[in-house]
Amino acid sequence: MEEEKKITVSDEALRRAAGEGMDEFLRVFTDRYLEVTGGQVDADAMPLLNGWQHTLLGYRLFCEEVNEGGFVQLIQNGYGPYIFLNPFAKAMRLMGAKEFSKLVYEAKKIYDAHREDLEQERDEDEFMAMYERYEEFDDLEEQFMDMEEEVTGQVARYVDGHLEDFALIVKEGE
Repeated sequence: MEEEKKITVSDEALRRAAGEGMDEFLRVFTDRYLEVTGGQVDADAMPLLNGWQHTLLGYRLFCEEVNEGGFVQLIQNGYGPYIFLNPFAKAMRLMGAKEFSKLVYEAKKIYDAHREDLEQERDEDEFMAMYERYEEFDDLEEQFMDMEEEVTGQVARYVDGHLEDFALIVKEGE
């Protein structure tokens, strides 16, 4: 993990964030990943993070996008390939989030069947109309809302138990 070791997070920041909650704990890592990648998840960013780091960043982006505007927004904002064409769902299962992994695989079936249309550039009215055209995402979004807190807990516990896969933790003065 030589290349990834360049991504460091401070022990102090982790401790402080852990006291504030699971979301804040995970955000310490993902904020750093976004800093390292310049906020991008394109081909240039791929070699900057390892697979676990990409998974964690993918989870943050998934949560933000789906909570704000559902799967349609996630895909329209360009994150469809990052989530559905990478081993994101498998990695989430390995992290212990089995039900969430199944949900992502279900969403991927819809994505795969309609990818060209889902990724097509849209104006605001066309974008809003997509919510009616892709109502099949609605149940999955609702399921995610119901499981999000539990999934975030599973992910946070996994990260806490495998810190070396996610960043090099540095203490003050190191």
